[in-house]
Amino acid sequence: MGVNPTPPCHNARDTAQRASEVIELLEVLWERGRNAASTTPVSPSQLRVMYCVDRDEGMNLRALGEALGSAPSSVSRLCDRLEAIGFVERSPSPTSRRELELRLTGRGRAYLTDLREQREEALLEMLGAMRVREREALLKGLRGFVDATGGALVPHPSAAPSADAALWPA
Repeated sequence: MGVNPTPPCHNARDTAQRASEVIELLEVLWERGRNAASTTPVSPSQLRVMYCVDRDEGMNLRALGEALGSAPSSVSRLCDRLEAIGFVERSPSPTSRRELELRLTGRGRAYLTDLREQREEALLEMLGAMRVREREALLKGLRGFVDATGGALVPHPSAAPSADAALWPA
């Protein structure tokens, strides 16, 4: 008699549970990276704003609200706080007198660069403790995961390494 394969539902549930564990670990690492990157406190919501503005430099408040799925008043308050700490600036749109464009300041851009470097260092340390085959399997799985989103998750070009080899040391 043959052995019954694991039911697909069970395998998917195990995978989802393992992915949840990884996400929780990444949240801890990300928080450490945030703390190491700057003494300036930036909330997770403010960080999401910075990622959006970094990805779409010059976007207006309406587009930012749509990207975040947030009410205009909430988005405006988030931008007020980021502007107060010198991470975001608002300037009049050259195409519409009624709109303001959002841009990261040099200080905001430096914060994101430092944050990304801190987080990548933490990841590289963990990946370095894995065997080459495990890293290759992880890379293949992560590519499949990103492909399964159908492009819904579009990372910023500067957030992704230029070559897989940079992220996956031998």
